[in-house]
Amino acid sequence: MMLRMLKRELRMAFRRAGEMLNPLWFFLIVITLFPLGVGPEPQLLARIAPGIVWVAALLSSLLALERLFRDDLADGSLEQLLLLPTPLPLVVLGKVIAHWVVTGLPLLLLSPLVALLLSLNFASWQAMALTLLLGTPTLSLLGAIGMGLTVGLRRGGVLLSLLVLPLAIPVLIFATAAMDAAGMGLPIEGYLAILAAILVLSITLAPFATAAALRVTLN
Repeated sequence: MMLRMLKRELRMAFRRAGEMLNPLWFFLIVITLFPLGVGPEPQLLARIAPGIVWVAALLSSLLALERLFRDDLADGSLEQLLLLPTPLPLVVLGKVIAHWVVTGLPLLLLSPLVALLLSLNFASWQAMALTLLLGTPTLSLLGAIGMGLTVGLRRGGVLLSLLVLPLAIPVLIFATAAMDAAGMGLPIEGYLAILAAILVLSITLAPFATAAALRVTLN
């Protein structure tokens, strides 16, 4: 069932290609504006690059969360998902994976271009790619919890941000620290291990928390 849900969500996402590209364009615009705003100095850009990349990734992830469950609620299919014999956490996990494929994976694919724009060396680019690979799925999983709590609200965007941003702070801290360490030639394995542990914990707990939030919201 999870694979069927994943295929369904991907088909629906590609039918709305314009909406799917909005978070990606937002990410690229933010990345592009910083060299224009602070100047093309390579050392300065490389120094502030970790914060730029991860703040832009976090905000673009939040931008894409709005439609994670809201369209299903609008057409009545969300209630049907709750009635399926398949455990709801598996359904949620399928939707979250699809969300990451269309929002987080493109950021990873764009990382070479981002490294070029921000004057990053190979080690810093490698660290950025690895942190995006480990961190963006965690952002999608954490965002699903907040979306499950706010899906029934008309103007839940601000509340969603207030719920998700504090949860995402550990990812932001360790991802930027890994990129900083790579830029200084220091080992980053410890930071990556922490990000991987956060991801495993999120995969384990977030689908159940999201399923519980959806049941509370719809009851």
